Amino acid sequence: MPDSPGPNSRRDFLTGKSLRDELQAATNQLATECVIEPAADLPVGGTIRLGKPAMACDFEVIFNAGPGAPLSAASAALDLVDQLEDQMTVYRPHGELAQLNARAAVGPVPVERRLFDLLRLAARLAEETGGAFDPTAGPLVALWRIARQAGRLPTVDELALARALVGWRNLDFDEPVCSVRFLRKGVELNLGSIGKGYALDRAAELLDSAGAADWMLHGGHSSVLARGAHAGGAGWPVGIRNPLFPEQRLATLRLKDRGMSTSGSGVQFFRHGGRRYGHILDPRTGQPVEEMLSVVVLAPTAALADALSTAFFVIGVEKAREYCHNHKDVTAVLIPSPQSGRRLAPVNCGIPPEDITFVPEALVTPENTGAFDLA
Repeated sequence: MPDSPGPNSRRDFLTGKSLRDELQAATNQLATECVIEPAADLPVGGTIRLGKPAMACDFEVIFNAGPGAPLSAASAALDLVDQLEDQMTVYRPHGELAQLNARAAVGPVPVERRLFDLLRLAARLAEETGGAFDPTAGPLVALWRIARQAGRLPTVDELALARALVGWRNLDFDEPVCSVRFLRKGVELNLGSIGKGYALDRAAELLDSAGAADWMLHGGHSSVLARGAHAGGAGWPVGIRNPLFPEQRLATLRLKDRGMSTSGSGVQFFRHGGRRYGHILDPRTGQPVEEMLSVVVLAPTAALADALSTAFFVIGVEKAREYCHNHKDVTAVLIPSPQSGRRLAPVNCGIPPEDITFVPEALVTPENTGAFDLA
């Protein structure tokens, strides 16, 4: 992880470089799939950004331009992200999660209360999604990374060995003492599909406690959390990129008092034997998911949105719609791979029509497919 600040770092802000008076300057790329973008029907205005690199991406706090921005709280929020990365990473031997992975197969390991609660949440979501999201899927991810680097696919035996180590049922939680034990040697926890969202939620606690009313946080390519509104509008305008043409916008979404996360295979993939393999794996089979192009999830917290965007990508349209139906505080846009051609048929699961605007040229006509549902 680089230690030097990026171009929109706190150091740059404090010397005046990050102050922007026009939205065009403030709406540069936030992420590969999520960006703030100007839109004809949404308000525009200047913003102030503080940012720093963490968790292999750039984290930013974004305020409306003007006096009164809680800069000290924003700085503390970004510092907290560093501390949480140190706690949750599996790549630093001294980190709490790395220590848990090293010791929990031998016996129960005490865990800090907030981290314990996050692990319990991850296990609950794994159960709710039938294992489509699973915090123990690290061995499968590592196997495919090794195979990709070697220019090959995992063997059947390799997949079987890795799959045997995957499963939230291998985790044993002791609530009174906040300890975790692994029921099988070789099990590992990895919070890569929920950790950035959790960091945003924790950072938001500091901003909320400072009385900050209108702001947006983002962590890298996929996780966003917003409070209040931009430029007096109904929320913060967030652009959703077209998964087939990442340089183009598919839709603009108003985000307010919600977490948002995207998962997609348009950026990270590799080809072997003339076939394209995405980076999102189904923990239940160990194979890359092929049916979906992209998923956008909105939820009360960024951690929940983070985990569910991965789960929905794996379980597909019908089961994701069923989940949203049963959990009214979760909404989503699901973008399956097109049957033919290059136009998309997004499936809206509960986002009010006034909060999302699609670019018509990117869509299959709804009347022709029945798939584009804004109800």
